[in-house]
Amino acid sequence: MELSSSFSQLPKISDISFSSSCAPFPLQIRYLKPHHKTLQNLGVFAVAVDPQELPKNSPQRLLKELAERKKTTSPKKRIPPKRFILKPPLDDKRLAQRFLNSPQLSLKQFPLLSSCLPSSRLNNADQTWIDEYLLEAKQALGYPLEPSDRFGDDNPAKQFDTLLYLAFQHPSCERTNARHVRSGHSRLCFLGQYVLELAFAEYFLQRYPRESPAPLRERVFGLIGKRNLPKWIKAASLHNLIFPYDNMDKLQRKEREPPVNCGINMILDYVKTFGLAVNVKYTMWSVFWALFGAIYLCFGMPEVYRVLFEVFEMDPEAEDCQPKLRRQFEDVDYVSVEFEGKQLSWQDVAAYKASSRFPPEDALFAHPRLFRACVPPGMHRFRGNIWDYESRHHVMRTLGYPLTMRDRIPDITKARNIELGLGLQLCFLHPSNHKFEHPRFCYERLEYVGQKIQDIVMAERLLMKHLDAPGKWLQEKHRRVLMNKFCGRYLREKHLHKYIIYADKVADAYEHNRRLRNPSTTAVNHALHGLSYTIYGKPDVRRLMFDVFDFEQTQPKLV
Repeated sequence: MELSSSFSQLPKISDISFSSSCAPFPLQIRYLKPHHKTLQNLGVFAVAVDPQELPKNSPQRLLKELAERKKTTSPKKRIPPKRFILKPPLDDKRLAQRFLNSPQLSLKQFPLLSSCLPSSRLNNADQTWIDEYLLEAKQALGYPLEPSDRFGDDNPAKQFDTLLYLAFQHPSCERTNARHVRSGHSRLCFLGQYVLELAFAEYFLQRYPRESPAPLRERVFGLIGKRNLPKWIKAASLHNLIFPYDNMDKLQRKEREPPVNCGINMILDYVKTFGLAVNVKYTMWSVFWALFGAIYLCFGMPEVYRVLFEVFEMDPEAEDCQPKLRRQFEDVDYVSVEFEGKQLSWQDVAAYKASSRFPPEDALFAHPRLFRACVPPGMHRFRGNIWDYESRHHVMRTLGYPLTMRDRIPDITKARNIELGLGLQLCFLHPSNHKFEHPRFCYERLEYVGQKIQDIVMAERLLMKHLDAPGKWLQEKHRRVLMNKFCGRYLREKHLHKYIIYADKVADAYEHNRRLRNPSTTAVNHALHGLSYTIYGKPDVRRLMFDVFDFEQTQPKLV
């Protein structure tokens, strides 16, 4: 065995030999503690070479020794990751310049769309992905292949290419290290989940006008539940864009993967082909939600319905989307004429939604069909009752109703105010009164749509208010602001809880037991938002949330 050393003053030790019974072993000394000042900067390298393998002067032997020496060099100091390095804050001038140069402040006509653009302009690496994959994504979604820059500045679709690129940059891809890409994708994902919830809530409320919200929620979960999203991604042939073949080896490995649901096995077969175990579920959720966030910002809710039912081929009558069997109360009351004897398709809902986006001046409601789906025609039997005379004007004065509307026909204003009064009475009508005999004569359906519109209004508010916040932070902020206990508290602070109509048998229990009273006040608050959305539209929901109830007030910390 031969030892090679960088010390020229050491004696030659090539004559040293070992017994043949001992197998040769590699000897590597990484660090030798110096005993003299002159040896402090010297390194010791010991490389074991079998002389019978290669000749002494063989080039391969020299290359092998050189490779072994490179391996045994002392490692460099490990610098901490960039996220742990504290940087000094930007001064006011540089910070203002960064925000002024950001695309997020470039669109004054569309503040919500502008807030979801990337915080800095796309660079060459972003353009490379766009050139390589964007046409395939557009073709799969059914959009023209021309660049979206051909639209004018007054058209939100001009930013579709940028938002579609951000939608596919999931947390496991290689471009997620860029701050503007990572933050832009998470903000679209944050908005998209509430867009889908509202879209299906409006669709199923109009498709099934007699059902209670419980089976409607189960239908929504059967279509866009987290376990089913990978199935829709593969049905639209978008999985190759989420996991490109070239980038499969660069995905982060997960040694301990959570249990996989049956709906994800189709995508996992694709991933396991390459011997990887990536977090497929979260990747699919984020891309699916961000995709519909981009579509909603650029084309509106009708296009969301088209992509859901044409591109992803969702079937609301599929067997795995049906609600579980439960005891149903017999509904003997009438529904509106447009719902009688037929089920509305998604084309009917999308076309009606597109026409109500710009309603005529003398329109009775902002969303008339949704109002008729939530407020049964039989509510007119409650006109002139005790609540109508004693409580309605107090509730309307507290909420600022009726709003001033410019109607050319006075009868339109009168009819709207009558329907508003009946809707308000329905919002305060507790299920303990008439639910067993008349299942729809309570606030449950209005509460369902009100909860969804409240979520999306708050999401839009947070996106426009916090331009540099990532989606995860916005999600936590959204959850803390819209907690159920706060929604009920805001209603009680306005002293509106005393106008809730309980049944005589349970009135005392609900009024003196906060565990029963607080959930009912939360439901009434949601129902008020749903009613304001169907009659006056989303601007009135913002007025109720931020002007009347002040949802953004600072809550005291728990002691």
